[in-house]
Amino acid sequence: MNILRPTYMRQLIDAQNNGLIKVVSGIRRAGKSYLLKTLFRAHLLEQGVPTDHILVIDLEGRQNKAFRDPDYLLEWVDKKMRDDEQYYIIIDEVQRVVDFVEMLGSLVLKENADVYVTGSNSHFLSSDIATEFRGRSDEIHVYPLSFEEFMTAYDGDKADGLQEYYMYGGLPKLLSIKGDDKKAAYLERLYRTVYLRDIYERHTIENKAEFEELVRVLASGVGSLMSPTTIANTFKSIKRLQNITDKTIDTYIGYLQDAFLIEKSERYDIKGRQYIGSSSKYYFKDCGLRNAILSFRQFEENHIMENALYNDLRGRGFRVDVGNVNIRVRDEKGVQQRVTLEVDFVCNMGSKRYYIQSAWRMPDEAKMKQEQNSLCQIKDEFHKLIIVGDRIKLHRNEKGITIASIYDFLLDQTTIDQ
Repeated sequence: MNILRPTYMRQLIDAQNNGLIKVVSGIRRAGKSYLLKTLFRAHLLEQGVPTDHILVIDLEGRQNKAFRDPDYLLEWVDKKMRDDEQYYIIIDEVQRVVDFVEMLGSLVLKENADVYVTGSNSHFLSSDIATEFRGRSDEIHVYPLSFEEFMTAYDGDKADGLQEYYMYGGLPKLLSIKGDDKKAAYLERLYRTVYLRDIYERHTIENKAEFEELVRVLASGVGSLMSPTTIANTFKSIKRLQNITDKTIDTYIGYLQDAFLIEKSERYDIKGRQYIGSSSKYYFKDCGLRNAILSFRQFEENHIMENALYNDLRGRGFRVDVGNVNIRVRDEKGVQQRVTLEVDFVCNMGSKRYYIQSAWRMPDEAKMKQEQNSLCQIKDEFHKLIIVGDRIKLHRNEKGITIASIYDFLLDQTTIDQ
């Protein structure tokens, strides 16, 4: 099954031969290895690069254990580079190499070496390489399949496809697994044997049951504002876990972000133009994994749709925040009160900005008024959209707000500008 990843391929091609280490990061099983070892390698061959000038080192397999020794790896590369022509060095799961930062420092010094590496956690890649190489690395972050990519390989119509995508997510392997029970089992096994194991091997967590309960709380609360303090209070009052502190919660959340399981969307005061350092929202990198963590027992389509929209926007390269708009209104007694309205997504990329509301259903005028209220309070000229879970015709209303179907938005990236 050949699934093209045009967004990431474009980034790789643009970065080719730029003198930087290309760091392809992302959650495990999102398709990083396939992107580099199959799609990008095919591109290089099409460009006329000789096969023996593309050096691929796969550190996942036991048979390549010797390459985890940095001296062995560097010596092997030296032997393969027999002339002054350009060589492309692809190292899969580079964090398995001992002293890999130092090893990459040696590789990048070779003038005719263009280096590409993959890795599955931010601690070993984003932080260390950014610090050690100080501007000499170029990170390309890969998400699971977008719905648009998913539908290129899904055998069915888009309505069935979206329900499948909401339930089981966008990890590429799932498209070749038949049967709901097998898909669910695959995701649950992956969470236990790969993602949790990675975290436990990397960090000292004394109370694993407590940690896993936190993951379930975050999964259950997708789309809700949370803070380490409110979560700790929930643990104490409802879960009857008295010893967990907000500091511990914050540390655990950091571990989940480090493993690329979740992302944090911060609150942004749109009128005040500043971030609010309190509650945030947490979204899972893959909806299927989120559902598997909850044993597929909590499936609220409105929250899943919001998570899928967030991931799609992040995959396009947007920074995505939760927007707050403060207004003053008078109550029934005429007393003025301050009210905070929420904008689901404030999306920024360079000089572009979009305000987006996720609305699973808008059955009547009252719901329309509710969804557009916060958008109408924003007086700048950036584009405003409401994305609806129904199949509706794309249009712009009298307030200048674009109303679009989730299908149009996810399957056609130009919808955001219409």
